[in-house]
Amino acid sequence: MKRLFSTFFVLLLAMGAMAQHGDGLEWHTDLMKAHELSKTSHKPIFGFFTGSDWCGWCHKLERDVFAKPAFVKWAKENVILLELDFPRRKQLSQELQQQNNGLQQAFQVQGYPTIWYFSMTQDAASGKMNINAYGTQGYPAGSEAGKEEVTFLNAGNDIIAKAKADMGKGATEAKPAPKVADKPKAKAGSKK
Repeated sequence: MKRLFSTFFVLLLAMGAMAQHGDGLEWHTDLMKAHELSKTSHKPIFGFFTGSDWCGWCHKLERDVFAKPAFVKWAKENVILLELDFPRRKQLSQELQQQNNGLQQAFQVQGYPTIWYFSMTQDAASGKMNINAYGTQGYPAGSEAGKEEVTFLNAGNDIIAKAKADMGKGATEAKPAPKVADKPKAKAGSKK
């Protein structure tokens, strides 16, 4: 029984570093793990500020954009996914709450869902981490129904190009999602 409890505890700890979405994507919850992956892959972090157990617009973004095959392919090729959750009914660890609150304050997030694309660098003199913010998105307002992911990915590609250039990879190395001839005019979503 003691061994079973120990195995269960280890599994809980391992699952704590990953958010569960069931979409085939690797969503991280640990900023430093996402930073290491970002640094080695030269991909920006895709920080998804959400209220997983109460935010209707967050769920809508997940259904209308994140669950689509085009987004899954794009995300795997272009970003490191980081979920920054602010639940009301479930309890996060104290460390995770502090991390998420710190990033919420740093990015001045006031509404959900909000996505920030960023990378981090360490200052050689002070050892402190600096955030390099590239752009933000929310739910793709004004999109044609059923094509929300197109609007979202087109705007995301613009931000990715800026991030790749800043991260030293050059904008031409961004792997864009398919563009459509009738690219919607709305670039950034509203926070609802």
